This record gives sequence, structure tokens and C-alpha cells, in this order.
Amino acid sequence: MFRKFVFSAALVTAALGLNAQQTAMQFSGVDCNNNAVDLYSDLNAGKAVVLFYYMANCGSCPPPAQRIQTMANNVMATYPGMVKAYAFPYTNSTTCTYSASWVVNNNLPLYAPMDSGATQVAYYGGFGMPTVVLVGGTDHRVLWVTQNFTTSDTTIMRDSILNLLNPQGINPVVSPVTEVQVFPNPANDVVNVDVTTSATTEIVVDVVNLNGQVVQSVFNGTQAAGTVRRAINTANLASGSYLIRVTGNGQTSNAPLQVTH
Repeated sequence: MFRKFVFSAALVTAALGLNAQQTAMQFSGVDCNNNAVDLYSDLNAGKAVVLFYYMANCGSCPPPAQRIQTMANNVMATYPGMVKAYAFPYTNSTTCTYSASWVVNNNLPLYAPMDSGATQVAYYGGFGMPTVVLVGGTDHRVLWVTQNFTTSDTTIMRDSILNLLNPQGINPVVSPVTEVQVFPNPANDVVNVDVTTSATTEIVVDVVNLNGQVVQSVFNGTQAAGTVRRAINTANLASGSYLIRVTGNGQTSNAPLQVTH
């Protein structure tokens, strides 16, 4: 089933004659999980937004999306919730069912699954495998576009995002949580979570769904510096995508978790 999206008419018209766009194309409606979306609301909130356009059955498309997700999660360890991502098929003929499964099967919980990406692909200059667009700012500007993603582009995106979120270079509050490892992943009955902290601190560990709702509380207390492993029972969780959310010193780190029964 296709989702209905509202696009800016002026920007659609501009797409017919321009490739090097400076302003992001607005979209609003619901994603393929039936959650409300509005790009300009994301940008007005100060967030950096990744727009990822892929081709169905493209084997080279998921790895860049996974590298971008890892980078974004690392950024959000310092700037919680300030990076969002949307995954669009580059045509209008790919169903929402496929798009939602593409996100789940490739373990990409950062990305909201979308459909009908042809208009936006044309607006941003045509399709490459994959096309990646980074947008941000209350002026809704296009920060970076590529149709030929390479590993070094992850660093370019990271630096662009950090410059957007911290333009004055002010040192932010540093999270004492330096690493979160989840294994096995996908998990069936039990998943192990290794949380590493740089100092003794109060931390909270939860399993949350992709809507940010806590589905299982794991730990709330003091952890000494170093790595502590906790086993989480996932037998009662429905198959699907989750996040292991670790909060310490007011900063949050997320790690993806896939449950498969």
C-alpha cells in the first residue's frame, strides 16, 4: 500500500530544471510504519536529517546505510536524538511493505521507511546507487549530496553534522558511556549487552521500540568504570527492531537490536 505525501509545489516545479539544489524538498504525511513525518519540523527542531535513496534488490545499498547509521549513533552519544534518517526507494513502484522490510532485514532502525521517492530523486539530481542527501538548519538547506557513496563520505557527513549541531565548536557534555556492544544480533531468547563507562556513574539501560517506548527495563543504578555485561531475556519480545538505550550523565547512547523468533 502506498503512503500519501505532501510535497512543496514550488520545489517540485524547480526540480524540472535544477540539479544543484540548495533547499531541501519538504515532505509530510506518514511513513510506512504509519508514524507521522514532517521534514521541515525535523529541521526546525535543529536536527540533521539523512535522506537515503536506494534501489530494490540492490546489494551495494545496505552497507552505506549501515555505516551512516553507526556514524549517526556515535554522534547522538553526544547529541541525543539530533540525527534522523529516512529510507526511500528511488521509484514510485516499490511498496511500503517492501520498504519497511528493507529497513528491518538490513538492521537499520535509525531509518524511517518511506515509499515513492522518484520526485525527490529527480529534485536532488538523479539516481546513483545509492543517492544520499544530508539536510539541516532552520533555513532547510541542503548540506551535502552524493550519487556515488564511498567510505570516506561517512567522515564528510559526520563533520557536516557536527558543524551544524555545534557551529561554535563548544565542548559539549561528554557521556561517560564510551561503548555499547550487543550480541548475538539478531537475538532469539537472550541478548548480551556490554556497557563500557569511563568513570563510575549512574546509568539506565532500557530496551525501547522504534517509537521510543520502553518495552523492558534492564538496569538503573551505579556502574563502576570499565565494562559490565548484562544478559537480557528477549523471549517475550515480538520479532522486530528495537534499540538498547543507555543513559549516563544526561547523555544517551543507542545500539540497534533485532529480535527474530
